[in-house]
Amino acid sequence: MGDLSKLLNIGVKLEQQLLDVGIATAEELKSVGSREAWLRILHRDPSACLMRLSALEGAIQGIRWHNLDSETKKSLKEFYHKHKGE
Repeated sequence: MGDLSKLLNIGVKLEQQLLDVGIATAEELKSVGSREAWLRILHRDPSACLMRLSALEGAIQGIRWHNLDSETKKSLKEFYHKHKGE
């Protein structure tokens, strides 16, 4: 396991997906942001879900994705639906 899997919400699979899209460090993830990182993953993996997007945002904020504030959850959900068409 590398640097990314040390972050909350980032397991081995998600870490590998981040590496596959050119994000190798926590600093790069923070710089790119959860939405752009998720879009890059979505391009390679159409099954990318809202939970994955939330996990990325939680990792950036340093909290479990379940504990994101309601406004952030709402914003992520709107972004997800805009890009997934669901």
